[in-house]
Amino acid sequence: MYRAIDSFPRWRSYFYFITLIFFLAWLVKNVFIAVIIETFAEIRVQFQQMWGSRSSTTSTATTQMFHEDAAGGWQLVAVDVNKPQGRAPACLQKMMRSSVFHMFILSMVAVDVIVAASNYYKGENFKRQYDEFYLAEVAFTVLFDLEALLKIWCLGFTGYISSSLHKFELLLVVGTTLHIYPDLYHSQFTYFQVLRVVRLIKISPALEDFVYKIFGPGKKLGSLVVFTASLLIVMSAISLQMFCFVEELDRFTTFPRAFMSMFQILTQEGWVDVMDQTLNAVGHMWAPVVAIYFILYHLFATLILLSLFVAVILDNLELDEDLKKLKQLKQSEANADTKEKLPLRLRIFEKFPNRPQMVKISKLPSDFTVPKIRESFMKQFIDRQQQDTSCLLRRLPSASSSSCDHSKRSAIEENKYIDQKLRKSVFSIRARNLLEKETAINKILRACTRQRMLSGSFEGQPAKERSILSVQHHIRQERRSLRHGSNSQRISRGKSLETLTQDHSNTVRYRNAQREDSEIKMIQEKKEQAEMKRKVQEEELRENHPYFDKPLFIVGREHRFRNFCRVVVRARFNASKTDPVTGAVKNTKYHQLYDLLGLVTYLDWVMIIVTICSCISMMFESPFRRVMHAPTLQIAEYVFVIFMSIELNLKIMADGLFFTPTAVIRDFGGVMDIFIYLVSLIFLCWMPQNVPAKSGAQLLMVLRCLRPLRIFKLVPQMRKVVRELFSGFKEIFLVSILLLTLMLVFASFGVQLFAGKLAKCNDPHIISREDCHGIFRINVSVSKNLNLKLRPGEKKPGFWVPRVWANPRNFNFDNVGNAMLALFEVLSLKGWVEVRDVIIHRVGPIHGIYIHVFVFLGCMIGLTLFVGVVIANFNENKGTALLTVDQRRWEDLKSRLKIAQPLHLPPRPDNDGFRAKMYDITQHPFFKRTIAVLVLAQSVLLSVKWDAADPVTVPLATMSVVFTFIFVLEVTMKIIAMSPAGFWQSRRNRYDLLVTSLGVIWVILHFALLNAYTYMMGACVIVFRFFSICGKHVTLKMLLLTVVVSMYKSFFIIVGMFLLLLCYAFAGVVLFGTVKYGENINRHANFSSAGKAITVLFRIVTGEDWNKIMHDCMVQPPFCTPDNSTYWKTDCGNYAGALMYFCSFYVIIAYIMLNLLVAIIVENFSLFYSTEEDQLLSYNDLRHFQIIWNMVDDKREGVIPTFRVKFLLRLLRGRLEVDLDKDKLLFKHMCYEMERLHNGGDVTFHDVLSMLSYRSVDIRKSLQLEELLAREQLEYTIEEEVAKQTIRMWLKKCLKRIRAKQQQSCSIIHSLRESQQQELSRFLNPPSIETTQPSEDMNAINQDNSTQPETSSQQQLLSPTLSDRGGYRQDSGDAGKPQRKFGQWRLPSAPKPISHSVSSVNLRFGGRSTMKSVACKMNPMSDAASCGSEVKKWWTRQLTVESDESGEDLLDI
Repeated sequence: MYRAIDSFPRWRSYFYFITLIFFLAWLVKNVFIAVIIETFAEIRVQFQQMWGSRSSTTSTATTQMFHEDAAGGWQLVAVDVNKPQGRAPACLQKMMRSSVFHMFILSMVAVDVIVAASNYYKGENFKRQYDEFYLAEVAFTVLFDLEALLKIWCLGFTGYISSSLHKFELLLVVGTTLHIYPDLYHSQFTYFQVLRVVRLIKISPALEDFVYKIFGPGKKLGSLVVFTASLLIVMSAISLQMFCFVEELDRFTTFPRAFMSMFQILTQEGWVDVMDQTLNAVGHMWAPVVAIYFILYHLFATLILLSLFVAVILDNLELDEDLKKLKQLKQSEANADTKEKLPLRLRIFEKFPNRPQMVKISKLPSDFTVPKIRESFMKQFIDRQQQDTSCLLRRLPSASSSSCDHSKRSAIEENKYIDQKLRKSVFSIRARNLLEKETAINKILRACTRQRMLSGSFEGQPAKERSILSVQHHIRQERRSLRHGSNSQRISRGKSLETLTQDHSNTVRYRNAQREDSEIKMIQEKKEQAEMKRKVQEEELRENHPYFDKPLFIVGREHRFRNFCRVVVRARFNASKTDPVTGAVKNTKYHQLYDLLGLVTYLDWVMIIVTICSCISMMFESPFRRVMHAPTLQIAEYVFVIFMSIELNLKIMADGLFFTPTAVIRDFGGVMDIFIYLVSLIFLCWMPQNVPAKSGAQLLMVLRCLRPLRIFKLVPQMRKVVRELFSGFKEIFLVSILLLTLMLVFASFGVQLFAGKLAKCNDPHIISREDCHGIFRINVSVSKNLNLKLRPGEKKPGFWVPRVWANPRNFNFDNVGNAMLALFEVLSLKGWVEVRDVIIHRVGPIHGIYIHVFVFLGCMIGLTLFVGVVIANFNENKGTALLTVDQRRWEDLKSRLKIAQPLHLPPRPDNDGFRAKMYDITQHPFFKRTIAVLVLAQSVLLSVKWDAADPVTVPLATMSVVFTFIFVLEVTMKIIAMSPAGFWQSRRNRYDLLVTSLGVIWVILHFALLNAYTYMMGACVIVFRFFSICGKHVTLKMLLLTVVVSMYKSFFIIVGMFLLLLCYAFAGVVLFGTVKYGENINRHANFSSAGKAITVLFRIVTGEDWNKIMHDCMVQPPFCTPDNSTYWKTDCGNYAGALMYFCSFYVIIAYIMLNLLVAIIVENFSLFYSTEEDQLLSYNDLRHFQIIWNMVDDKREGVIPTFRVKFLLRLLRGRLEVDLDKDKLLFKHMCYEMERLHNGGDVTFHDVLSMLSYRSVDIRKSLQLEELLAREQLEYTIEEEVAKQTIRMWLKKCLKRIRAKQQQSCSIIHSLRESQQQELSRFLNPPSIETTQPSEDMNAINQDNSTQPETSSQQQLLSPTLSDRGGYRQDSGDAGKPQRKFGQWRLPSAPKPISHSVSSVNLRFGGRSTMKSVACKMNPMSDAASCGSEVKKWWTRQLTVESDESGEDLLDI
């Protein structure tokens, strides 16, 4: 990059390399980790038996053995291995098992570790064999040998070696005993001495559990280590056979050298040097093959093998499914307990006596309203009454003990009843009513289901694959029927024994689920009670303590000034625009901008802008342009302090400083705000003119550089980043302890073996230290690759330097501190090759094993452990760590559905004209594949450099022009097929149109100018065109979506990382702004300004030679010029400051922040990587739904009316199909859910898709606790309402049939009356009976009947009003009829006469009259009345008809 900066414009180099590192090294590379993790998880689920079931941490003190019982059988019996099995006395056994003995041994181990860490190099002539460290080692070895002998004597040898920990202790005892032998001291046996520090893990139970969780199930991790070692051995052997014959190549001459070279490629440190040397040695013919060989090995080792270690560690950190559910309940319960307690800063008021504010009233007029009595004031009387009752019960005589006990029980029961009444709320009453309704509805549904099963209605149907909606619907119905039904109702007589056993297991399973439901509801009630108790406690403190919730104990609670400050502090932009009539949220065009404006309050927006302006002003500061001497820079300082003073005063007056519920200092963010303000205020008031190096003034300037961290507090999402960063501090701390322990072990070993042995004379011709004196001439090379041709007798340029016997410049092992610093640099995989080469060259080749083992353990396990812990903590903070597999898939499905959008594809034209043919051509798969091949062919043109002076460039550009015209033809065909409006709906089409337009512009400029800029523009157009191919393949689209969504979700993490980098850049300018140039501090990489410091820190983030930059900033006299007056006049560094600065920055950025990006990529990759096609919605299901939605949403607005949902559900096929013959009830539930949730309005694409997703999964397995309760509540309500509607419609149908029968009966009666009147008028013709002539017109008959007088009371009959609507409406117009009510009968206004003779009627009709007609004639209301009364009673019992229904819908019975 630095060479590109010197050769090209600076902005081009920065843009190219920074984007390259960001996308390839931070995003695309981490996608491989996500792929390996997800693949490993799927393999683990499928092959669970390969690794065995998970087991919890078991004690090593117990084991199980087979013993023969009295009956001759065998049984497993737990045997305690700590049970005394040796021959030691009981007192010694008791002492050995005591905690005091164990703590004494561990303390001795700690002392031994401290003594070993205190060892250092004392000089060449010092006798090392019998110094104080050797004597201490002998004493500790004897002590631990006695400990082992005591344990063997107490436990017996068999009982001793049965424990894995005792085996490890015995190995250390044997090794350290051999190590104290003088000839073996400071040899490879030193490993046994330094490994004693591992025993200190037993001190912390949390650390012990963490180590067991990672390394306990060693089958997977051990297998992976063996696989890695085998891969290295095989690849080393292959490379040895391939390159051992190459001359001038010494990297593969022997197997150890080949192994070291391949291991170096595995660690990515200097692997390019290995490949370059091999390429130069093999020649140009075989160079491409060799390059492909090394690149493939490097990619496999770094992208796949290291990712496998991360996957294994994450799998070890994963909890069991049942344990996850248990922890979910425990965590919810713990959250409820936490919410119940007030913070300590508020509970301090409870230590003071209550001083409520009292009001003294002399007169109490009748119209004076009595004030509300405080609840805390009334509680003392309730308690006193209970005490009086208990005292009265205690005073009762003993003779009446039975009555006393009875009164006590009654009082206790009464108190319990009152307590329960007080505790119950409106929600519990509603829940009880809802439970009764659910029970009634489920009883009806269960009876219907059982009747259908018994009748065999499911048999004889063709076998068809049921949709996931149908399967989940029947699962829920069966679960509810089993849960609410009894065993006698569920088990029929004809079932076999296997069926009964299965039903019994189902019953047990559903009873367990019911018990889990009760626990969930109990936890929910506990949360509500905790919130209520917290509010009650605050109210009591507010009532009884006048200074509670008073800012600074001065401003009143409801003071006008405080209310004004609250309004100012809490004023924010209302991002949600709601409809004033319906209350629905409006979807505005600029809703993303509105959401951004409503993210924080107006006051916080002002402070964000002021803080950013202040940070921009600080970027112009440098050691040569200081704020103390630049008045223009002081303006921003004054503005920041003034605005922050106003902000803090407003917030303190509104919310209080510390002792209020919403105080400014209620968390770490408030403390940081006050700290930044005080530092800025002190610096502004002091403004020192001279700042000496390593002084308090320089420290104040460094603390002033924390100002950008204010944005973390002001932006809520940034606070979330900080919370995710520090919430998992415990696990990160444990990993750090493990790595420090590993470093301490190897550092102690390195001190004892390499102390003083790495020093060498700077003159390469001098070997012994005695000859290393005087001066010698050193040549100076301008460049490594520049060979100067010297004249005869001319020497190379150089200068004379003194000979010095010294250690390597950047590392040594003379003491534990320097050794741990060297190993920390090696742990970052930077500079370890140099350490290896120095150790091999100056100590011996056998000692190269030391650094290789440390690099393997630190890199493969230590760093991947850091990655795994950060990912696990990120998942835990997001709430996904405790999710089961089904719950995690459900969360991924919800996130994937949020990203899904309707197809912006217009339908095919109706006719078969030109547009329809174009549509068929552009949508054909062959056409799409052809375009993809053409895009790849055009991209291949960039494999050759486009140089204006090269004649090959013109044909390449001409071919690119031809491809551009083909793409123009493609876009034109799509516009014709879809119409311009339809083409513009798709984002992909817009991108294609943009790239094609740029291509046309390039073609015009190319033929007009034909220079280097047009060629560069043409190359850029080809690159932009290449990105369009990613959306034309499912897998590429999935990976592209992973990267894009990861960039979107990691925006605030990237911003947070930039703010940290900005703080370190400001501090680096103060600390190292004037450091002299060295090996890596040069004119490109230095801290002279904030901009260059940001560039250097970005380079350190990538890990590129960060340790060398740190050592350049540690330069001390006599290699620099000190100045004690001001820090900007010296060119020396700061040793302690550089050590803390660079190490902390590298750990925070490289080990934590970058691993958060890995966690986000892993999380987002799981959204699009789903192989469980049979459980959740797959890509094919989503695609099918998008196509159906595109058919229903003809306006392409993304919303449809609610009534169209029915048509959409009917059109779905495949796994989302709803079969109305089998699942008509499910269809009704889904339609009513849309109507209920959206009040009959419009529904969006995501609304229907969300409803289908809920219906397609098993909510008992996939949903979390709170979401599960809410969803079951909704589904119960929907089932109840649908059941009511179904019953109502069924009753209407029944009554329609009854009315039809009554209409038929009444028509027969009417004909009988007419025929009877005709017979009587013809034969009898009595003068006392007045008859009317029949008419063909029914209206005439009604008019005649209405004018007939009454003849006799015996001839009056009751006529039914429960008839058909036609007949009833004819009589309803009579004015003389009274209005009828619901469920009543009424008399007709004009009775119709009928004859007493029935025989004539029977004679007239003969055999045509039936028994039913006769019964209707004799009593026309008997059948209808009986049916109607039964329906009326059942209807009144099952359903309550709303009073606001119209008379047309009411049922008259």
